[in-house]
Amino acid sequence: MRILGVPITLVDYERAMDVMDRIVDCDERGYVCAVAVHAVVTAEHDPELRAALEGATMVVPDGMPLVWAARALGHPLRDRVYGPELMARYLDRCAQRGRRVWLYGGHDAEWLERLERRLLARYPGLEIAGSWSPPHRPLSEREERELAARINHDDPDVVWVGIGAPKQEKWMARMREHLDARVLCGVGAAFDFHAGRVQQAPRWMQEVGLEWVWRSTREPRRLLPRYLTTNPRFVARALYQIAGERARRRANAAP
Repeated sequence: MRILGVPITLVDYERAMDVMDRIVDCDERGYVCAVAVHAVVTAEHDPELRAALEGATMVVPDGMPLVWAARALGHPLRDRVYGPELMARYLDRCAQRGRRVWLYGGHDAEWLERLERRLLARYPGLEIAGSWSPPHRPLSEREERELAARINHDDPDVVWVGIGAPKQEKWMARMREHLDARVLCGVGAAFDFHAGRVQQAPRWMQEVGLEWVWRSTREPRRLLPRYLTTNPRFVARALYQIAGERARRRANAAP
């Protein structure tokens, strides 16, 4: 299905992880985007992001507003596939099944090291093949070639990408053909959450779609302008799409 023109894969955690397993087991290549409202709205006027989402193996609904919109459009979707939770659950599978993982992202090298220590303690047997926290600027073509060579040398099955939307979606689309890793998965702030750098919103706020309020209080300069711009636009555009879909159904049902 599509929300505001963006393809959304109707899966739960288990089905999403099964798809990732199939890609690895069949020696295929793909990438997974866990998107929230911001990415969906941004894709309307960002052709590069839209192309990245169109080319993804799966675009899973990271935010509850996307779940509600899907339900209103007539698609039974029980819950979101939250990037940090997807990462946690699939890392557990990786540890059990001997998948090698690579970590690309994190606030800085120190926090990335802390993330690695936490993951290794939480998931006994997990094999982290390599990691890098890139600088907070675009990489040059030479740097991206060197990065691809480094990741390929380490031979991971899964590359976790935590550099934020829409950078991570564009990065995965651009780097996909240069990487041998079977699965690339963009999970936004998951690195910060799992490293303990940023505290996650209480569960009840996540369930009622108010995580954005919590995160705005933690990073107001960076996130509040984004939310105040994209959230109202999403509501207006989604309601327009829902109204149009319901009107079409009524017209089709008319004798």
